[in-house]
Amino acid sequence: MEKKTNSAFMKPMNVSPDLAAVVGNGPMPRSEVVSKLWVYIKANNLQDAKDKRIINNDEKLKKIFDGEKTVHMMKMAKYISKHLS
Repeated sequence: MEKKTNSAFMKPMNVSPDLAAVVGNGPMPRSEVVSKLWVYIKANNLQDAKDKRIINNDEKLKKIFDGEKTVHMMKMAKYISKHLS
């Protein structure tokens, strides 16, 4: 039986300039955007020390996350969607 992939999740999408500053220029699938975002977060040590689910945004991430100082990892998708077309 053939495995079905979520084509919407895998479809290359255009990346906004603010998001491209963190993950690189698109188009790229949403899954790759999220992966690269996590690489950036970990490389810059932006996870909260007490609660790893909280991201402490630097200036680049604030542009993606509506100027928020912190964002919960479960709410990231809502913000990322605004930067993909």
